[in-house]
Amino acid sequence: MTQTVELPLWLFVLIVVFAAVTFASHFLFPSVRWFFRRRLEKAVARLNERLQRPIQPFKLARRHDMIQRLIYDPQVAKAAQVHAHETDIPEGVAYEQARRYAREIVPSFSAFTYFSFAIRVARLLSNAFYNVRLSYEDENALKEIDPQATVVFVMNHRSNMDYVLVTYLAAQQSALSYAVGEWARVWPLSRLIRAMGAYFIRRKSGSDLYRQVLASYVRLATEAGVTQAMFPEGGLSLTGAPGRPKLGLLKYIIDGTTPEGRDVVFVPVALNYDRVLEDTILTAAAENSERRFRARIGVITRWSLKQIWRRLIGRYKRFGIASVRYGMPISLHDFRECESRDLMTDLARELMKRIGHAIPIVPAPAACWIVREEGPMPEDQVKARISDLMRSEGGVRETDSVAITEAIDQLVERRILCRESGNLKPSVERLNLMNYYAASAALEKNEAYAAIAKENSATAGS
Repeated sequence: MTQTVELPLWLFVLIVVFAAVTFASHFLFPSVRWFFRRRLEKAVARLNERLQRPIQPFKLARRHDMIQRLIYDPQVAKAAQVHAHETDIPEGVAYEQARRYAREIVPSFSAFTYFSFAIRVARLLSNAFYNVRLSYEDENALKEIDPQATVVFVMNHRSNMDYVLVTYLAAQQSALSYAVGEWARVWPLSRLIRAMGAYFIRRKSGSDLYRQVLASYVRLATEAGVTQAMFPEGGLSLTGAPGRPKLGLLKYIIDGTTPEGRDVVFVPVALNYDRVLEDTILTAAAENSERRFRARIGVITRWSLKQIWRRLIGRYKRFGIASVRYGMPISLHDFRECESRDLMTDLARELMKRIGHAIPIVPAPAACWIVREEGPMPEDQVKARISDLMRSEGGVRETDSVAITEAIDQLVERRILCRESGNLKPSVERLNLMNYYAASAALEKNEAYAAIAKENSATAGS
């Protein structure tokens, strides 16, 4: 027992390393994890005191534990058995496939990343690019939402800035959990998005097992009261107008609730911009009748460097107004009580209707709509109509006249509209962009616009 044993140096070092790792994993790491976990819990408790809707424990659960909970969910287990039978593979292989789907879907939310990093970046980008405005159809209706209800923000999808803008504006309410498409599954962007609590979805998966794993995750999150955000259109609008809703996520949310359980309140959120950063890409995709569009990294880099250079030489201008308007919320419990032939379809139709009704008036789209529908018009008259519309929606702001002038100047600079003898008229060069912005104005259903147009028509006739 006391004899000397000779070992090669490399083997001695290896033994010491293994011993150190074993000691750390059994004695040191648990204590360190407990220490930081306690600090995190205290920080989240302080954060929840200022949030309107506190962060639910479901979002703070360890990702590994959530994956385990998901793959052993009875509905997923049954789907794995059915998948194994239909594809003639062992059940163990089907369960491993379900595990891969769960790893792909489940986020790894970090309160520090979300509130200390993401919110600040979102605020910086939003205010750097736009003059941000927030309004409500009925602010009291939002404040009166049951604190125990699961809130789902349902938004029209105009730009990838939608994620940034709503994350920034909802910072005082709660941490949002987004459903993000496959475009964002690129390292290191995917790690950041997961840390923000977003979950990835495959838009066109043909696997019943995958859909069941996704449905179970959405059901568990909804039951736990996690605040969510979704784009029912499923992708960016290529025409500028709100598109037809896709019912997948909405179905999973409805299927995961019961009339006796926790209520789900859907909050319509309408967004509109004086300028959509991807407008030329989207209109080109619309002309090609193809949703597959991808901005090249070289184009993005040149555009970013150009904006940085403009800021350095003092010639940088923001892209106008980015406006967000909250519509009237819908309680799923109340909606269920109404006689409905098809709950899911009727709810989707009502949500899109309320989003359309809440779309805010911003100068550039309004100018495109007015000029397209009524033909060449004196610029002062166009500005007056836009001012009246913005006033009818939410009062007068001192900066409205400046914002309207800058928006029209931007349209002229980009050759979407042109000036001729004091009149504004469509430019033949970029009619596709004029139609794109006119469609986003949604003035054909705006009661204020109809009243103003009727009054102007009567004045002209007399």
